[in-house]
Amino acid sequence: MNSKSHLGHQAKKRFGQNFLHNDAVISDIIDAINPEPGENLIEIGPGLGALTEPVIERAKKLSVVELDRDLAHRLRHHPFLAPHLTIYETDALKFDFAQLASEDKPLRIFGNLPYNISTPLIFHLLTFKSQVKDMHFMLQKEVVQRMAAGPDCKAYGRLSIMTQYQCQVLPVMEIGPEAFKPAPKVDSAIVRLIPHKEIKNPVKDIAALNTVCLAAFNQRRKTIRNSFKNLISVEQLESLNIDANLRPENLSIDDYITLANFITDNPVQEDNKPKKSKRHMAKKQMTDSPNAVNPDMLD
Repeated sequence: MNSKSHLGHQAKKRFGQNFLHNDAVISDIIDAINPEPGENLIEIGPGLGALTEPVIERAKKLSVVELDRDLAHRLRHHPFLAPHLTIYETDALKFDFAQLASEDKPLRIFGNLPYNISTPLIFHLLTFKSQVKDMHFMLQKEVVQRMAAGPDCKAYGRLSIMTQYQCQVLPVMEIGPEAFKPAPKVDSAIVRLIPHKEIKNPVKDIAALNTVCLAAFNQRRKTIRNSFKNLISVEQLESLNIDANLRPENLSIDDYITLANFITDNPVQEDNKPKKSKRHMAKKQMTDSPNAVNPDMLD
């Protein structure tokens, strides 16, 4: 039997497709999402409807964003699901989720995300955070660990800081490869993201926060005196009460906010701003598994 075929559909490598088929796991995920009638529910990548069908059973109505035209066609002609769906056949990375939101109905977004685009998709979705109530995603386990990691931990990096600054990050459950067809070569996990209603220590410019995180974690093995040499001098670090001999993973989110606010008030020339290192750009985004994310792409 072809392990890449499920319910008559051939999984497509370019879309990173792995389909849930374990009923117990699906039930636990739906309980974690807890969809209710009248809510503004959006599913990214509904695929063959493993989560779609039980969500509709509870909520009666659902919007879905699906890039695969074969799967979108299948959903449009599904005898039970079609009447309850609004289907957007498009790339979620380019989709304007704000068009689905309203003041009285914030978005509740969920999905089994393609692991090879999960990080940029999370960053895209965070741009709509003011219109989002919560998000529940199936991701590579390592990605969830990085999202939830704190300082002084190898998993702590740009993804940790940028996500936690904007959201409460709550790992929900771990899921083994056997719950999918085809089975990925990595473990998976569900994470709940709840955007902060208020940020106690707001950064002046979130782009600056991303800039200092890039500078730090592009060269995470170096001390910050070297990582930030094109942004902030050792003397300036000392004036901010930040030890230049620390490594990037030793700084708290508040430290990164302090650094971001400093470069906002003391802008550097464009040529000196950090970019993704050649090491990051040269490595493949995926390993030998079609949906395993290269850890170097997650900082």
